[in-house]
Amino acid sequence: MTPLLVVNPRSGGGATGRSFGAMQATIERALGKVEVVMTDRPGHGIELAREGARAGHPMIVAVGGDGTIHEVVNGLMQAGRDGVELGVIGQGTGGDLRKTLGIEHRLDRYVEAIASGKRRTIDVGRFRGGGRDEHYFVNILSAGMGGLVDRYVADAPRALGGKAAYFGASFRALLAARLGNVRCTIERDGATEEHLIRSYMIAICNGRYFGGGMKVAPMADLGDGLFDVVALGATSKLGFSLTSGKIYSGAHIGQPGTVHLRASRVRLELLNADARDVYLLDVDGEPMGGLPLEVEVLPKALVLRAP
Repeated sequence: MTPLLVVNPRSGGGATGRSFGAMQATIERALGKVEVVMTDRPGHGIELAREGARAGHPMIVAVGGDGTIHEVVNGLMQAGRDGVELGVIGQGTGGDLRKTLGIEHRLDRYVEAIASGKRRTIDVGRFRGGGRDEHYFVNILSAGMGGLVDRYVADAPRALGGKAAYFGASFRALLAARLGNVRCTIERDGATEEHLIRSYMIAICNGRYFGGGMKVAPMADLGDGLFDVVALGATSKLGFSLTSGKIYSGAHIGQPGTVHLRASRVRLELLNADARDVYLLDVDGEPMGGLPLEVEVLPKALVLRAP
């Protein structure tokens, strides 16, 4: 069977839908004939990827932003069929996973990565919490202010545009955020540790970037079988604002108060009730519920077409 492209026509501010005819011609010149399905609602990519994998497609290609990749990964994991490969053609505004992969944001570069036949075996995170009995992520899951930003972005008028909505949501989230007192229990190599962390944000990282280019975990490796858990130590909003600016370069690592842990399993519990309504989850850039949360790494769970 041919590769299946799961396309989000609304990604890139709708540019993907408007230009996909020309894109498909470029893709098929490199990959040969492909089958195309379009998403039409949130979560639809999960269904389409799951059905495509079970139908026998050898590769499912996510065409869209990080949210589309997130949905396709969940569909592949739910399908339970070994050997189905993942391809990525980034068309969103964030592009955090492709930054970790080192792929230049150009259609020909994405297509070259897929057509090269080079493969990477990558880990996937599986979690329970945030209103989900079982869900997956491939890049980064964070708890705290990032989830609140996601919620405000989702509620913003479409007329604002992506960047304006994000900056407006970030300002609102900073005003509404509450410092979280979080019990973080980690497991690694059979040993268990418990840490009490006070932070506006804790990130459980498989990849390196989130939030449209913030290098929150510069040491993270998609295939090492471990999460990098990172929390900013600033306990005032002013301090958080100043420290968070350093995330873009990765300079926050090593700063006083910054927490960095390595783990194969993580449990997060929020201890202060005053933060419960605003200490929310951001999962591969998608808003979800809140804590408590249990996360485990599934080593080498997916095969990705990438150098």
